[in-house]
Amino acid sequence: MKVEWNPRFREIDDTYLFAKTAALARACAAKHPERRVISLGIGDVTRPLPSVAVNAMMNAAREMGEEPSFRGYPPDGGYPFLRAAISAHYRRFGAQVSVDDIFASDGTKSDLGNFYDILGSTPVLLSNPVYPVWRDAGILAGASIGFLTGRPENGFLPTPEGLPDRPFVICLCSPNNPTGSAFTYDGLGAWVSFARRTGSLILMDAAYSAFVGRGMPRTVYEIEGAETCAVEFGSFSKMAGFTGVRCSWTVVPHALDGGIPRALGARRQSTKFNGVGYITARGAEAVLSDGGRVQCNANIAYYRENAGMLTDLLTQKGIPFTGGKHAPYVWFRTPRGTSSMQAFTYLLEEAGVVSTPGSGFGEAGEGYLRLTAFASHADTQEAVSRLQTVLC
Repeated sequence: MKVEWNPRFREIDDTYLFAKTAALARACAAKHPERRVISLGIGDVTRPLPSVAVNAMMNAAREMGEEPSFRGYPPDGGYPFLRAAISAHYRRFGAQVSVDDIFASDGTKSDLGNFYDILGSTPVLLSNPVYPVWRDAGILAGASIGFLTGRPENGFLPTPEGLPDRPFVICLCSPNNPTGSAFTYDGLGAWVSFARRTGSLILMDAAYSAFVGRGMPRTVYEIEGAETCAVEFGSFSKMAGFTGVRCSWTVVPHALDGGIPRALGARRQSTKFNGVGYITARGAEAVLSDGGRVQCNANIAYYRENAGMLTDLLTQKGIPFTGGKHAPYVWFRTPRGTSSMQAFTYLLEEAGVVSTPGSGFGEAGEGYLRLTAFASHADTQEAVSRLQTVLC
């Protein structure tokens, strides 16, 4: 064939990180049929959907089955009722986000990857370790990528200290995936100050913000002036268990660069996306109601208990870790100083527990493993019992 294919695919791994670890877990299960493999690897939820969402989606499905209330293509930016509910969600944290600045979509993963479409040649800075989508999507888009290295000394939360005073696109995640670290007001404020001073743009991945406790920012827009320098990505996946339903949002403020990014974002959205379906949108609206928030918080508390079991184990073993308190992830040193993949294989073979190798999140992740709290209490308890005997 004479067709040319995108050569940038050669610059990323042949297999997506979590597909690779899932394949290894299946192979281990086949090798040891007498022992059930417990997955604390991929960050997928296990609790059922909140009943308010289920009821709302059932009602919406009935509406779609009747001629007077049937709806076709949804608005590409999202139904007005859903955007209004998201705007009200921000007001609970003292943040003012206009309905017109909100774009509903089918998942933060899509939103993060697609946002590169409207970026120009400004260098992009990614945290390292980093959620692979940020890195891979940037490479495929031809972005000029640099890294902000997270270390134990800075709690895996890079600071702008030492950066040149020039514009960057700065990709942050709080609470961070994979390390579970969360920015304080001062830490996030330092980035907003830097961005405003240099004309930089912050892209804030807030997919796990529902796990943040009191005294910590839930949104970048709690920081004064952030609306002039920050875009934020929010998600229903972990907050409401929508990983199998798919719904998210992106905030692109009017105050950002004279409204140019918002106009470009709207144009990109209308070109490549046909909108969040009515049934899903009604379910998402419902979880942002007072009753929905109560039910979502109950599920989040459940996962926090799992995180507590994991951090208690690591504390008992004297193993350094981050996360677990303001995030559903726990990030810790590999046992016996082994590499991430060696430690992943060791825990899988010896304990039948699936983790995620830190090296899959970048060079700074080498020597670490990530565990997720998104499992049942019973599986988490069993995993802790098994890990007791192999972690040292």
